[in-house]
Amino acid sequence: MKLRNQKTGIVAAVPYLLPSLIGMAVFSILPIVASLCISMTNWSGMTRVSIFHGFFTFVRENFLGLQNYAAIFQEKEIWTVLGHNAYFLVLYMPLMLVMSMMLAVIVGSDHKAVGVYRIIYYIPVLTSWVAGALIWKWVLSSQYGPINDLLGFVGIKGPAWLQSEVWAMPSIVLASVWKDMGFYGMIFLGGLQSISPEYYEAAKIDGANSWQRFRRITLPLLSPTTFYVMMLSLINAFQIFPQVMVMTTDAGPNGVTQVMVERIYKFAFSFGKMGYAAAYSWILFAIIFAITIFQNLMQRKWVHYE
Repeated sequence: MKLRNQKTGIVAAVPYLLPSLIGMAVFSILPIVASLCISMTNWSGMTRVSIFHGFFTFVRENFLGLQNYAAIFQEKEIWTVLGHNAYFLVLYMPLMLVMSMMLAVIVGSDHKAVGVYRIIYYIPVLTSWVAGALIWKWVLSSQYGPINDLLGFVGIKGPAWLQSEVWAMPSIVLASVWKDMGFYGMIFLGGLQSISPEYYEAAKIDGANSWQRFRRITLPLLSPTTFYVMMLSLINAFQIFPQVMVMTTDAGPNGVTQVMVERIYKFAFSFGKMGYAAAYSWILFAIIFAITIFQNLMQRKWVHYE
């Protein structure tokens, strides 16, 4: 009887789920399958392809197999681009975690000005990336940017931030942390508020100072939230694009800010190599998927659940 009721419930739910399932199939699953097929062709992106009548005929006529993937890995560019992505991650991840956690601690405190902090800290998240990147392009300008003006007041000659091979990527990191730390800080704030105050009261009775309470209580109990933030930020960091396109011209001096998504965009819409770009996108998916699996395996060693 229970199994029959369960089947009846599933059948009754199908009409309500159908619109969402159709939307997911048309706008998510179908494009994924299409991109995989395109990655094995030499399509330029300029010729018309009929989804319903000629797509598989087109794939068969332009089929290259795994040649696009082989060509990508035979070029030095893929390793250079991956190195740029890795450099961005090395700078971005620690700074973003520290800043967003500090922001969460400040916003969650009982300070008198905390109401102002709660308004200000989320403004960058609500700002579009194009607007934010244009602001940072002005702030970091070597000619009229306020940062170099401030450095000049103390006798320091500011670098040509976005025009420098050394400082272009750190500039992108700085803008990215500014944009993202409010969002991740909100997640950390939720994690902090879920920790029972009884732990801190007991630690105070035992004579633990603020740092000891943070190290022995906050960090371990916040580790599930930290793991979630790391997963989310790592996936997003591999997909950086608007800040690179807006803040740097032609991916920075000598291509120092070339990253995976920027290459996908350029190959698809600037060089007319849609199949090559699709192969690039699947390589990016494979990298993100592998790192996600690795993180899930490693969480057992440092994530502590109550």
